[in-house]
Amino acid sequence: MVAFGKKLKARQIQEWQAYYINYKLMKKKVKQYAHQIEVGTLERRHVLKDFSRMLDNQIEKIVLFLLEQQGLLASKLAKLREQHDTLEQQPEISQITELREGYRVVGYDLLKLLYFVEMNAIGLRKILKKFDKRFRYRFTDYYVKSRANHPYSQLQQVFKHVGLGAVVGAVSRNLHELQDCQGSYLSIYDPPALPLQDPVVDSIKAAVDRLTHSTNFLNFMAQHALIMQEELPAPAEEQIDEERYHYVSLLLNLANTFLYMVNTYIIVPTADNYSMSLGAAATVCGIVIGAMAVAQVFSSVYFSAWSNRSYFRPLVFSSIVLFVGNAMYALAYDLNSLTMLLLGRLFCGFGSARAVNRRYISDCVPLKIRMQASAGFVSASALGMACGPALAGILQINFKIYKLTFNAMTLPGWVMAVAWLVYLIWLWFSFKEPSRDVEENNAPHASDSETAEKNTLEKGLKQPLLITSEEQQEDDEDAEADGSEEVSQESRRPATSIASAYRLLTPSVKVQLLIYFMLKYAMEILLSESSVVTTYYFSWSTSTVAVFLACLGLTVLPVNIVVGSYISNMFEDRQILLASEIMVCVGILLSFHVIIPYSVPQYVCSGLIMFVSAEVLEGVNLSLLSRVMSSRLSRGTYNGGLLSTEAGTIARVIADATITMAGFLGQSQLLNITLLPSLLICVISIAATCFTYNSLY
Repeated sequence: MVAFGKKLKARQIQEWQAYYINYKLMKKKVKQYAHQIEVGTLERRHVLKDFSRMLDNQIEKIVLFLLEQQGLLASKLAKLREQHDTLEQQPEISQITELREGYRVVGYDLLKLLYFVEMNAIGLRKILKKFDKRFRYRFTDYYVKSRANHPYSQLQQVFKHVGLGAVVGAVSRNLHELQDCQGSYLSIYDPPALPLQDPVVDSIKAAVDRLTHSTNFLNFMAQHALIMQEELPAPAEEQIDEERYHYVSLLLNLANTFLYMVNTYIIVPTADNYSMSLGAAATVCGIVIGAMAVAQVFSSVYFSAWSNRSYFRPLVFSSIVLFVGNAMYALAYDLNSLTMLLLGRLFCGFGSARAVNRRYISDCVPLKIRMQASAGFVSASALGMACGPALAGILQINFKIYKLTFNAMTLPGWVMAVAWLVYLIWLWFSFKEPSRDVEENNAPHASDSETAEKNTLEKGLKQPLLITSEEQQEDDEDAEADGSEEVSQESRRPATSIASAYRLLTPSVKVQLLIYFMLKYAMEILLSESSVVTTYYFSWSTSTVAVFLACLGLTVLPVNIVVGSYISNMFEDRQILLASEIMVCVGILLSFHVIIPYSVPQYVCSGLIMFVSAEVLEGVNLSLLSRVMSSRLSRGTYNGGLLSTEAGTIARVIADATITMAGFLGQSQLLNITLLPSLLICVISIAATCFTYNSLY
């Protein structure tokens, strides 16, 4: 893979070469600073001052040229406007065609300018990242905050393309007006707007979509899903994405995510009663709930591998297995078989297709809506988590049909079996399997009227502005620093096994996976033992437990909105990470039953603190994880999403096993014994976070 400096040089618009960021010079400066500090000839504060001034000069050069080009475009548009006004008085077909061609020329000039902004924005981000890495200093935070919010900020021109929106609007509106609208008086501002058929308008719209930052909330939610992508996809990726994308198929993947989360949590309020009705102890509910997670450890791997070849067949298989598993779970009551109950839950775990759902969004959803789709994945999971217990609370009826019993314990199985059957029918008739050879068969063809320069420009604009795999950046930069032309093919290949994927993890990534393990363990302890604990201490009914769990699930989206929209703007991610870990620890400590009688307010408040803090921690942790994980883990079977899923699933398995084993000591000891491992792992993760944070910064 060619280093960024060479990419920048190769993709520059030659006549504008002098106005691009001088990335090569700035890299040399960073190396020079490092050497001078090492030998003691330069102080750190002088480095920061000198580098800030150098960056200011580079940005000023870029922005002044950008303003000059915007002025030239504005002048051209003003002249075209005069011609347009004249044509309204005496319209002629030939002159209208000529005028439209004039607006198209301005449109292609605008595309060149958007590409210019994009390449400079990437260069600025990369040199700031390199400076932070070399000097172990958060210079980027200081520089961006001090410049971006200043009333005379020039940085806003680069990162938010201030002023270009007016040019985009003028070109789009006038080309729209010059179309044959068959007497319509609608404009682009009137809903519903008429579709724009001109290819230059479509290209401009796609370029602006890439340059426009999505809201912090969508970024936060998308990273929460840990759907990884490479830094710079192939130039034809956007066309490939459009060919693969099918809206109903995306909905089916999100529906699969929602139903699976409902399936996971719908049995939690009644699992203890179901176990006792089959002659087992109430704490066997830990094994019953955890059996699904045990199977998911294995199913995540084969579903991830299967998604390399197909999306439709894994989803069909998942639906059938889940239908069978839920039917077995429901039939266990009439068969009076604990074995059937556990096998039913195992079958449900073997039907976990979350790896396929993630992979479909990563591979088949266009870049411009991938963030929204990722946020939808997280939202579907959160909604399913809340709906599962709530649905269990509603299903408090008891009747028989022939020899089949329908009650609060069996109805969750029957309801989910019917739901998966309906889903399977919908899937069979509506899912569209993406073409696997679309990259080979759909190479873009230029029309006769377009020049080679325009084609090259449009291909260049297909590269994304937002860089999600920082590890890939470092690979590129290190390759250039060492003087190598390309990174070896071996360094680009995806991991081929869990062991090889583990070897790609840096110490900071391992700490973040430990944090993910900890929070999933703590949450599973809280949720899975809630029915047993509340029945023992407070004599809660199934409906009351269901309401409590549903309320916990409903906090997920509001908490993510607050964190993504507000808290993440006020504090650094690592500060939020550490504070959330401490709050999880506080919640665990408050949950212990010590001397005073255990009360409902203590249990509810401590559980709420633990759960909400864990949710905040999960979002921030996965956000950091998605930015620092190796790009080799963004593709292939053994990807970053699989590793995080396995870490969380193993945590749930161990937590559920802990509940069952602690049950042998009696229900009076269950709460404190299960909380002790949670506290220990939490303290270890806090210590690891502090150590990693101090060593890096």
